[in-house]
Amino acid sequence: MSDPDNEAARAWEEQIVAAAEEGARLDRWLAARLGPALSRSRVQTLIRAGAVELAGEPVTEVNRTVAAGERYRVSVPPPAPADPEPEPIPLAILHEDDDIIVVDKPAGLVVHPGAGNWTGTLVNALLHHCADTLSGIGGTRRPGIVHRLDRDTSGLMVVAKTDRAHRGLAEAFADHGRSGGLERAYQALVWGAPARAAGVIDAPLGRATADRTQRAVVPAGRPDARRAVTRYKVLKRYGTDGAKEPLAALLECRLETGRTHQIRVHMAHVGHPLVGDPVYGRAFRTKANRLPEPLRSRVTAFGRQALHAALLAFRHPVTGKDMRFETPPPADMAELVAQFDRL
Repeated sequence: MSDPDNEAARAWEEQIVAAAEEGARLDRWLAARLGPALSRSRVQTLIRAGAVELAGEPVTEVNRTVAAGERYRVSVPPPAPADPEPEPIPLAILHEDDDIIVVDKPAGLVVHPGAGNWTGTLVNALLHHCADTLSGIGGTRRPGIVHRLDRDTSGLMVVAKTDRAHRGLAEAFADHGRSGGLERAYQALVWGAPARAAGVIDAPLGRATADRTQRAVVPAGRPDARRAVTRYKVLKRYGTDGAKEPLAALLECRLETGRTHQIRVHMAHVGHPLVGDPVYGRAFRTKANRLPEPLRSRVTAFGRQALHAALLAFRHPVTGKDMRFETPPPADMAELVAQFDRL
């Protein structure tokens, strides 16, 4: 039976099974009734937690078959407070509405709290900025992160503020734009230059054997191998070394998949690691010695991968409107590119 001491604190809603709905699974039926505010996985969680009752008794079987005329009472608790603490961290906001927010993430900002970075993240900043406008993702009052940028990669990110927006964006990013609507382009400054003006790098990624926090191109048959496809286009070539090969190049990279460190690993794999990349470009540090001053000093001091998420286009997960955002590289990368332009 329901707890009478708790009754006043719980908002119960009654749902009656129609004749045409008989035979449906309880979780599917309730998700259809309560959507789009609640996902099916969220409904399943509520069922297992005893928040769904039939004739005053909790029903905890998500695959129960419903019958015509049954009256279910559903208690949807308010979103629980998020574990990360809100922090007043400045944000560059390009767009915000009831369902989504688009930000231009600076280099150096970690996206999500984790080991060694429990505070000072984008999530902490969004919890402070959005405050009570978050309706809850999976029952918790938190922003819905559907894609990430590395700490030292700058640029555009879209974040969900509601469960329905989170589901729509998650589906779009999982599909990687194959069904249309999603477009992502990055500017990358790399050592050397691909021989072709444009090309595709199709090489599966997995965990590096020497350091599991890093990624590497691995055989397709390895258990952790994940397909990864990067399309690139050469925008500019800079200077020449002794063999008359370009010293560096500015590329536009577009993702068909969204693997961790994908652009950084793929460009290193084809012999053109990102300028400043402290992990995948370590073997190319001496390349800076071939550069004239003051470019040599600027490259040496840069200290991060020269990678910027410059373009993000997607279909709004609630309104269906086509959204498109572009942002130039931040000052440090823009000044670095300007120095290369002078070669």
